[in-house]
Amino acid sequence: MPILRDPTEVCYLMPGPITFYQLLRHLGSARAALETLPDLAHRGGRAAPLRVFPRAASEAEIARTAALGARLVTLGDPEYPKLLAAVDDAPPLLSLKGHAHLGNRETFAIVGARNASAAGVRLTRMLASELGREGLVIVSGLARGIDGAAHEGALASGTIAVLAGGIDVVYSLEHQALYGKIAESGLLIAKIPTGTEPKAHHFPRDNRIISGSSLGVLVVEAAARSGSLITTRFALEQGREVLAMPGSPLDPRARGANDLIRQGAALVESADDILRTLRSLPRPLAEPASGGPAPAPDLAAIAAARRVIQDKLSVTPVVIDELVRQSGFGPAVVQTVVLELELAGLAERRPGNLVAALPNSDI
Repeated sequence: MPILRDPTEVCYLMPGPITFYQLLRHLGSARAALETLPDLAHRGGRAAPLRVFPRAASEAEIARTAALGARLVTLGDPEYPKLLAAVDDAPPLLSLKGHAHLGNRETFAIVGARNASAAGVRLTRMLASELGREGLVIVSGLARGIDGAAHEGALASGTIAVLAGGIDVVYSLEHQALYGKIAESGLLIAKIPTGTEPKAHHFPRDNRIISGSSLGVLVVEAAARSGSLITTRFALEQGREVLAMPGSPLDPRARGANDLIRQGAALVESADDILRTLRSLPRPLAEPASGGPAPAPDLAAIAAARRVIQDKLSVTPVVIDELVRQSGFGPAVVQTVVLELELAGLAERRPGNLVAALPNSDI
């Protein structure tokens, strides 16, 4: 894919990273995507005109970020975390504050319960400290409980906090001091604009960045419906290793981790267990940049395919390759129609080359 060099052309351009990358492949550059977006959305069936994020607003966001001592980096930038760059829905744009080189070292995530037990907090600090001495950078979400303990244990060796809000927003007020320490000696990462308070829908994206930035994810204490388990699901989708620390069956906070072990997660009792697991893993590589835009498909073919593709889409996700097989149109034509429907707000692309109609989209 083309390397992105100008953040003013990338700032919050698209509803999702996968759509953004499809536009780059389709049109060759963010500038060309900006110019073509309204027409693509109209062809996909969008009634209201699509308003592109103004360049002046992007420049203002860059200035606000810099004033906070942070910076915006795009995919392809040397400071962009290398493991995250290998994920198919890696954010095109990140805010970084602190030591960006930590994102290019070997990283490992530790997550778990916010209402963690005293024993869980102590064990997490100890594990993070030991893994740090072995050269691993610890990634977590700066939440209460296990997340905070993981960061505290790894402060001396290097830790990365993925924020649910803007780069200047600390979700857990009790971690204001820890936020400052990580800014000084570690790395803070955010994927949404400065000043944005975290909402419920921000956390899944936050979890995907935590898992995507790491070689593996360890769960220490998690209830059966814990958000930490969402992180492990994303880790499996991204080809990352999932590990879990067992706990007492009498403690509800151990149920999620114990279930993960039953399902095949690596059991962890010490830092050595983690290191042995990680040493056996292949290292994911970032996708290399391509030389330019894909050839433009024929407009008449796109028009003919549009109704066929709409008829075949439902709220149940389908692999795009299956749409190619069933529709009889070529991959470039189908990808273009899907892109138009996304921009019109009628369809949603998902990781794994999947696409689905949005509910109430009249497809």
